[in-house]
Amino acid sequence: MKQIDKESMTAAVKLGFFFAFTGISTLILALTLSNGSFGDRKEYKAIFSDVTGMAKGDDVRIAGVAVGSVKKVEIVNRDKARVTFGVDSDVPLTANTNATIKFRNLVGQRYIALTQGADGAKSVLAAGSTIPEERTQEALDLNVLLNGFKPVFQALSPEDTNKFAYEIVQTLQGESGNVENLLARTSSLTNTLADRDQLIGDVIVNLSDVLDTVGSRDKQLTDTIDTLQQFVTGLKDDRNAILDSVDSISDLTDETSDLLVQGRPALTEDIKQLRALTKNLSSKKNLKTISTSIQILPIKLSKIGTAASSGSEFNFYLCEVNGSITIPAIKLGGVTVLPETPLDLTGPNGLKVGGSRCNQPGYDK
Repeated sequence: MKQIDKESMTAAVKLGFFFAFTGISTLILALTLSNGSFGDRKEYKAIFSDVTGMAKGDDVRIAGVAVGSVKKVEIVNRDKARVTFGVDSDVPLTANTNATIKFRNLVGQRYIALTQGADGAKSVLAAGSTIPEERTQEALDLNVLLNGFKPVFQALSPEDTNKFAYEIVQTLQGESGNVENLLARTSSLTNTLADRDQLIGDVIVNLSDVLDTVGSRDKQLTDTIDTLQQFVTGLKDDRNAILDSVDSISDLTDETSDLLVQGRPALTEDIKQLRALTKNLSSKKNLKTISTSIQILPIKLSKIGTAASSGSEFNFYLCEVNGSITIPAIKLGGVTVLPETPLDLTGPNGLKVGGSRCNQPGYDK
């Protein structure tokens, strides 16, 4: 009896260890599958326009590493979705964090990928904060995309189809916004080209006319090309002379530069003096004098021309003589016959030699 009790106790202990090990393993597996964690987690929220396929327990990842899980998905404002998720407390989030829903596998499971905004690190995002819709992005709608590839899938085997679809998911996951923008821009481009159908047709017709014209001038075009070839060949043959000329021009430029450097002070002074002259001539008084002189000059030149028309001599009427004359001495045979005699012609009013004509106005003395 004692032997039976001892064996029963041993079996009971072994059974207890088995149940304990199985329970712990099951708990660890459940936590792993549900993305559970033994540590503390901070709770955050994010607003999405579409969370199709998102469910409680889906992963929250940063750079592909699971750091949390989805806790709750609910409707807000009738057409938006709010996802509540937890993130390990030792993983801080910044205020500019972006949240994107991506495909986890072909079965349709999703996960939330958290990334930092392109504008750099900001302050730490407080627990309980909500990531606004402008910083979130929904997953690509594979149903619409795969329906477009339906004719292709019909020609593929199931294995190839699954592989192709998997590659598409890996390539386009989280890029729905970019794909939509690309399709929208493509549609806009197509519509623009359609609206410009007449213009494009006219361009093609005009281009055809241009090509026909060029084709009809084949001989002239050939001659032009031949002439251009001869010109280039001539330049090639004369390249040494051209290079020498360039060297000579360079030397001339240097000499001219030196000349300008040497003559710059004198040139600067001449410009200053010319500026002073033009400033003096541009005064009102001098401009009036110049204008009057220009008007009178033709009349004076006409009178001088008339006076000199009889020859190259001018007739002058002497009215008055001022000054002195010295008559040198006259000697004959060494004997002074007439000594040196000075004549003073000045007097009080000079020597009057004119008559009444000198008293008329208009005659200069």
